[in-house]
Amino acid sequence: MAKKSSIEKNNRRRRMAKQYAGRRSRLKAITMDKNKPIEERFAAVLKLAELPRNSAKVRIRNRCELTGRPRAYYRKHKLSRIALRELGSKGLIPGLLKSSW
Repeated sequence: MAKKSSIEKNNRRRRMAKQYAGRRSRLKAITMDKNKPIEERFAAVLKLAELPRNSAKVRIRNRCELTGRPRAYYRKHKLSRIALRELGSKGLIPGLLKSSW
């Protein structure tokens, strides 16, 4: 089980990224537009730098829904390999068969 603080920090980042998504995308569009004057693009870069760092989607870490484990994460199931194996062995994931021999 991951630390509660790291799980909560990641959840805070998710909320903040969702909150600032529109503003961030508008500023990014201005900075990437080559037809705009350089002064306007530079001003957009400065405004983008003023936004909180945790509002960037890149800073969100994929974590297991059950344990909070950050590594060996399966996107399709939103679980780590360990949690996926346990649930697969119990037959709780539809369509997943855990082989044993």
